[in-house]
Amino acid sequence: MSDLVFTTKTGAPESHKTSCLVVAMSKTKSLPVALENLDSALGGALTRVIKSKDFSGDTKQIVSLAATDQFPRLILLGLGENPVQAPKTRQAVATLWSAASKTKAKDLVIDFSAANIEAGCDVAQIVAQEITTGTYSYTRTVSNPKPGSSIKKVTLLVADKNEIASTKAALLSGQAIGTGINYARELANLPGNICTPTYLADQATELANTYSSISATSLGEAEMRELGMNSLLSVSAGSDQEAKLIIMQYKGNSATDTQHCLVGKGITFDTGGISLKPGAKMDEMKFDMGGAASVFGTLQALALLNAKVNVVGIVAAAENMPSGSATKPGDVVTSMAGLTIEILNTDAEGRLVLCDALTYAERFSPLSVVDIATLTGACVVALGHHATGLYANNDTLAAELIAAGEQTGDRAWRMPLWDEYQSQLDSPFADMGNIGGPAAGSVTAACFLSRFTKAYSWAHLDIAGSAWNSAPKGATGRPVALLTQYLTKQP
Repeated sequence: MSDLVFTTKTGAPESHKTSCLVVAMSKTKSLPVALENLDSALGGALTRVIKSKDFSGDTKQIVSLAATDQFPRLILLGLGENPVQAPKTRQAVATLWSAASKTKAKDLVIDFSAANIEAGCDVAQIVAQEITTGTYSYTRTVSNPKPGSSIKKVTLLVADKNEIASTKAALLSGQAIGTGINYARELANLPGNICTPTYLADQATELANTYSSISATSLGEAEMRELGMNSLLSVSAGSDQEAKLIIMQYKGNSATDTQHCLVGKGITFDTGGISLKPGAKMDEMKFDMGGAASVFGTLQALALLNAKVNVVGIVAAAENMPSGSATKPGDVVTSMAGLTIEILNTDAEGRLVLCDALTYAERFSPLSVVDIATLTGACVVALGHHATGLYANNDTLAAELIAAGEQTGDRAWRMPLWDEYQSQLDSPFADMGNIGGPAAGSVTAACFLSRFTKAYSWAHLDIAGSAWNSAPKGATGRPVALLTQYLTKQP
């Protein structure tokens, strides 16, 4: 968890002593009734700033005022049109933290009494999650990192003392999810010379040592070879770094043996292998283990929440490098499932590690399996950087994942997984090729994976467009929020 303390209190905003009072307002042309007493305490300052049109409540609008000895800083935060929807609330809170964290304030008291929030929008969870993720900055390999915020406590005001327990629970949930997101971001942001497959295996051990609800083990290449994981091993063949299959088990519900499974693509660096990538932006291929990072982050969030669910996290970790021992285009390998694969392009390596990991997942008899992978540039072309591509062989699972994404703002869009696309994977030399040509590249990649998932309900999340940003450069930690929300609702 971050060092920030989140809490909740009742009472009017003007009754609280704080170094920074935050008043959130919907779009308005006049002073909301809920703020009349605060306005009086400020000598009419709120009325004046609204009448002068210096503050109208537009989304992400920030106005700072000198206030009183009781709260020397006052920040007015705009939320936008009524009723205020969850996406606007998230944007506003992120903007608030960006501004407030630059002050010398030691704490924040946030009041939403003048906001008309749409039904179903959990303000408390949003506040804790957005502020927690806002505290993250990458410092691991920076000699002189910028100092963090001086704010150590955030208090959310509620109207009724009967709301305190539920609000505290929502704050805890938001902070746990935000912490998991930050963990995923940190792993993905690390350079490839630090974050190797072995490093990820060590992180799994560390996670298990930190949380009693998590256990971890990992398989090396010799063990994977005995299991017939030749597809996964074909990716690491050109690297000096040993591949790892990392298995983490979160046990949150001792009353049942049922469990769900997350499978993460963990390519800690991707040169493309013999099918070498262009040099431009190749440094961003350290982010190619974003799917694996999200598995780590989700398990941490579940442990922090003491979620009543059992989850197996499987990470297929490898480095894809060109060398004399590297797999060549045209080579044929036999997967753990016994299916042969003609490797037409060594840069389509994610599906090669995932297919063996998905076969390995069968031994856990999972209720559902979700794989997460920065799989295809084609998904970025199709959906850009806002939506994660979702494929599934089960409509109920797909609907639950879509709903979890909508609730958390970590949104996904369902893509077709039709049999008509399968023929693009035909090969004259093997059961299938590992690419299906330039058309519908994200779809055919999902079709490839679907051939290894017939034993269970399965969904594939292609996060190639959502796992990191190029400007400013950095990992997003998606889809930790979506996955955590989904899993906490499962048996």
